[in-house]
Amino acid sequence: MRRILSSIDIGTNSIKLVVAEIIRDRVNILCAISEETRGIKNGLIENFEDTVYSIKKALKKAEELLGLKIKKVVAAVPEFDLRFTKGEGVNSITNDDGIVTKNDISRIMQTNVYNKIDELHELITVIPIDYRLDDNVVKNPLGLMGSKLKLNSLIVSAPKKNTYSFIKAIEKCNIEVVDIMLGSIADYALFDNEFLRSNNGIIINLGAGKTSISSFYKGILVNEKVILNSGENIDKDISFMYKTKLNDSKLLKERYALASKQFANPKEVTTVINNLGEKVEINQYELTEIVSSRLLDILKNAKKEINYLTKKEISYIIITGGLTEIKDFHILAESVFGKNVTFGDVNIIGVRDNKYSTSVGMIKNFNNKLNMKDKDFSIFSEDDIEVLTSSEKRINVASDSILGKVFGYFFDN
Repeated sequence: MRRILSSIDIGTNSIKLVVAEIIRDRVNILCAISEETRGIKNGLIENFEDTVYSIKKALKKAEELLGLKIKKVVAAVPEFDLRFTKGEGVNSITNDDGIVTKNDISRIMQTNVYNKIDELHELITVIPIDYRLDDNVVKNPLGLMGSKLKLNSLIVSAPKKNTYSFIKAIEKCNIEVVDIMLGSIADYALFDNEFLRSNNGIIINLGAGKTSISSFYKGILVNEKVILNSGENIDKDISFMYKTKLNDSKLLKERYALASKQFANPKEVTTVINNLGEKVEINQYELTEIVSSRLLDILKNAKKEINYLTKKEISYIIITGGLTEIKDFHILAESVFGKNVTFGDVNIIGVRDNKYSTSVGMIKNFNNKLNMKDKDFSIFSEDDIEVLTSSEKRINVASDSILGKVFGYFFDN
């Protein structure tokens, strides 16, 4: 089965929808859509119907490109008021041959979670800390032989009211949510490497509606803080100063401002029409002062929160998210965190923009879960793929659709 996965990240300003095929654990982007969001405020659903409308628009765009309907997604859920609980349990391996199966792994995770979550919270994820098969610590027990399997884990849960509202909005669009995920865990999955797995560090995601600061201990999410000082505040600052509409302010921030005043040009001027119908000349230096001031405030707040999240020595700080795309962002960030800060750039063909960090990370994380459970999965059925690969049926796929081109390349003679 071809492994084709999709993810949806519903943010305050935009919905990011990504479809990718996994080949030898490499993410190959088939479709990446960013659609303006309506109905979301400060990372939570404020107007359910508007949110559903926005999701449907994003789906329509993606499906027109793909030539197929998307029926299943992995979804990011709000990261507010998370609870972290220690889980542990031990189960006997009852198979005649003593081989650990995917059912054994599912059972031990269920044992870990039992009686750990109250009725107001929803399980988000079980993060394995270590598996023990008899007396041996193993990374992945699947397929190994033993009599007892033990798991120590970290259980992450969130308020049901926040989680369910997002799931219901997606399901209202006739889409099945096959897994839910925290953006912080997705970001880690995107940048995961041996260094991160061996050290303690921080990942900061600077979004439009919120800033998340996540603490990781050798690859395990151990704490997280979300603050509402974010890109939306920059838009409001610009609107206040120049009396411009929020959409115009957002464009000024993204296309004209710099993150640092160091290379801003006071002679470079653009003209906009404000809310009063007046022409306003805005020079890059003054605009950058506004943007830089708020960005500096966000980064300093994030740095302050790190001290509350962990007392352990930090070996890395990775900053990602849409705000890092503002030109010269690295100059400002290094002035706050020093030269050792790194930037989680999304550098995959089709999604070379850091606002897709969570979306692509969700796909990588879900792929890792499938590998752990030795499970085949695809958002498209064999019949869907037959439509794409059959010379008789491929006429149903638009000639300029992405999948039409991809499958045409692999299967045409």
